[in-house]
Amino acid sequence: MNERTAIKVALVEDDGSTREGLRLLIHGSPGFHCTGAYESVEEALPALARDAPDVLLMDINLPGMSGREGVRIIKDRWPAIEVLMLSVYGEQESVFESICNGAAGYLLKKTPPARLLEAIQEARDGGSPMSPEIARKVVVLFRKTPRPEPPERQLTPRELQLLALLAEGHGYAEAADLLGVSENTVRNYIRSIYEKLHVHSKSEAVSKALRQGLIS
Repeated sequence: MNERTAIKVALVEDDGSTREGLRLLIHGSPGFHCTGAYESVEEALPALARDAPDVLLMDINLPGMSGREGVRIIKDRWPAIEVLMLSVYGEQESVFESICNGAAGYLLKKTPPARLLEAIQEARDGGSPMSPEIARKVVVLFRKTPRPEPPERQLTPRELQLLALLAEGHGYAEAADLLGVSENTVRNYIRSIYEKLHVHSKSEAVSKALRQGLIS
């Protein structure tokens, strides 16, 4: 995968060694390209305006503007940027505020490198990756929230075709070719499928569709 088709990732992290470690991990991993590494939201904003990444990794606690506030501003200005929050701990108020402000996911900094790269791809594809400890806190936070009614809109024929192809083991690029659409269109279908099925990953979507008999 060349730089033009790689997932573009930017970083906002005030700790220099952590920032450099993340930059090296992303820039040195096939299929990923680090567009910039910044120590504050204030430093990142002008750079994001020049070259918006697909995914932004951002520390929750930053000097100056906090990551919690930064995610709100970034999502207001660039809705297409998926923001993954990073933290050394999973304090409930920070989790809740970040998600409400538009964060796509929330990971602990101790997340293994392979899982971090996987989470970046999940976020780019419309998922909401979270560390297990964070996911448990989210369940607690929303446990008393009334369960939403199932969406009345059903999966479209195209979305069902895509799910069937994914179940057969095809990747997004192969599925796009077989459906005669662009890979970006496939990602839009995926986002819609995630929303309708209330899932956060490709494997969850395929598994749920199989269980419900939507595909065979």
